[in-house]
Amino acid sequence: MSGETATEGLLRELAPQVLGSLVRRYGHFDECEDAVQEALLAAAVQWPASGMPGNPRGWLITVASRRMIDQWRGDQARRSREVSAFERAPDLRAVAPAADEDVAAPPDDDTLTLLLLCCHPDLPEPSRIALTLRAVGGLTTAEIARAFLLPEATIAQRITRAKQRLKDAGARFETPPSWSDEAIAAMLHVLYLIFNEGYTATSGDGLQRADLTSEAIRLARAVHRLLPDDGEAAGLLALMLLTEARHGARSRPDGTLVPLSEQDRSAWDAGAIAAGTELITRTMSAAPLGPYQLQAAIAAVHAEASRAGDTDWRQILALFQILERLTPTPVVRLNRAVATAMVHGPQAGLAELEPLDADPRTARHHRLAAVRAHLLEMAGQDAAAAACYQHAARLTTSLPERRYLEDRAARLATGRGGTAG
Repeated sequence: MSGETATEGLLRELAPQVLGSLVRRYGHFDECEDAVQEALLAAAVQWPASGMPGNPRGWLITVASRRMIDQWRGDQARRSREVSAFERAPDLRAVAPAADEDVAAPPDDDTLTLLLLCCHPDLPEPSRIALTLRAVGGLTTAEIARAFLLPEATIAQRITRAKQRLKDAGARFETPPSWSDEAIAAMLHVLYLIFNEGYTATSGDGLQRADLTSEAIRLARAVHRLLPDDGEAAGLLALMLLTEARHGARSRPDGTLVPLSEQDRSAWDAGAIAAGTELITRTMSAAPLGPYQLQAAIAAVHAEASRAGDTDWRQILALFQILERLTPTPVVRLNRAVATAMVHGPQAGLAELEPLDADPRTARHHRLAAVRAHLLEMAGQDAAAAACYQHAARLTTSLPERRYLEDRAARLATGRGGTAG
């Protein structure tokens, strides 16, 4: 197993199952989550030395349950809460399973319910992401902090506040059928954001963060397995597979960014492309159309072209036009402008960028300046393109993107040009 030991991988997989089992039994999400983290730490220390138990999940549930009992007994400052809790569950010790007991519980359903709980609408987006990675992904607070290049204290605070907010909102661990389509959409959006941050890091000196992309794909697989008839769950997984397939060709050995148009497509992951293409083809013929499916279809069109010059841009433009009707966001309009330029010429694409200058969501974003630079370069306006590349470089907080944009500007300034992308 690349990047982690077999024990770490198993613990990451079991974390949401164990937490879901405890919360379903006892409630108290915040206390259960703390207890599970302690159990995971104990397993990480003990299992490599003493061997893995016959029932790892049961072992973790037992240890976490005992941690909760000890905490409830020893917390003198919350005596009144202890009393009421034990009055509601006087057989707490009896229901904690033995380490070798076969725990009869629906771990898949628990994982889905836990995901939905972490994506509760009362939580702000950064808190949803941090809580999902901690409670469902099994990442430690330190791992999440490293992934987002934030202080560990900041992530810990987000997680603590998120758990308190869930408690204040009266959020309950309910079976998935009672959750709305909006709740499922929020959950998928969190996974989408986690993947995007891993695929193109918004800051720092690394282009990609494989720990986030792999975790997002793992969770998206779990959601698709639990919701096999949900077209958008399938679409999101297909999109991730097709996008991550380019991973090996997106940068050079020195970390330099390689744009899509210049990538060595033989280095793309053919297996991931085949799986993603098959999934999105099957889904679009059977489920109501949604934004993730359309984005996956666009990625599939890119993937089926053996050379950049063979890309079916007319089909991509048509898909973006449908996508914009469903989700008229600035990012969709920005990408549609590129497709328009590839079909109808750079001036047509530049015209579509003009309304975005007045949109505060994109006016100061480096992507708008970078796309404008690319289209100006296509139009042969090298001086204007170089100025836009330089402007985009000043706006981005990603060092690989900044280096790429500065290099594009320098090449145009010296007349070297080349292929932009």
